[in-house]
Amino acid sequence: MKWALICGASGDIGSQVARDLALEGWSLYLHYHQNESKTQVLAQELMVSYPKQDFLVLQADLTQLNQVENLAQNLFSLDALIFTQGTTSYGLFAEQDPASLTQMLAMQVTGPLHLVQLLQSKLTQKDQSRVIFIGSVYGKAGSALEVGYSTVKGALSAFAKAYSKEVATLGLTVNVLAPGAVATQMNTKMFSKASRQAVAAEIPLGRFAKVEEVSYWVKALLDEKAAYLTGQTIYMTGGWLE
Repeated sequence: MKWALICGASGDIGSQVARDLALEGWSLYLHYHQNESKTQVLAQELMVSYPKQDFLVLQADLTQLNQVENLAQNLFSLDALIFTQGTTSYGLFAEQDPASLTQMLAMQVTGPLHLVQLLQSKLTQKDQSRVIFIGSVYGKAGSALEVGYSTVKGALSAFAKAYSKEVATLGLTVNVLAPGAVATQMNTKMFSKASRQAVAAEIPLGRFAKVEEVSYWVKALLDEKAAYLTGQTIYMTGGWLE
């Protein structure tokens, strides 16, 4: 039985990845920070649908390294580590609170990279294992008014390119999946309908990505036949910002 840890399983993308991987026979560690109720409901849904698999709910604040370390200690078998958590802040960089940028870096870079360090030996016990980050096209193209977010997502691509070289011979691949605009609750809350329509009009495909379309590429990277792909950032943007 294969095991994956999904960080940010309570989010729209994380929940969809969990459902899709469960369908394919994976057992899952479902990580959350604050949204316990949603994660527990997801775990119960999966346990009912797939009684022969295991679904364990784990809480940790990834900005706190002691909690990252505790999370790592609560895992046994592990084949894949998938980071789907993330948030953004919107506004001029000159006016961004430094604490907000520090928090974003801790949640999406410092904490996750420490977790990778802690779990490398566990992952490389397997013939094939995976680390997958959900990045963003903004990590490449950059976005005015989301400078901090663009910075942390670009850092993930740089990390994957470098770290993948260290672990390639151990059977561990490290990649970033970088969507463009995705139809998530976060985007719905942060941006008005008019703003979302204006962005959609700039996308050659004329719409935001569905979370199912993001999850599809996570599954593709997990496939055994994807073992030769590492150190890459894969952009799925509907032709936007390319």
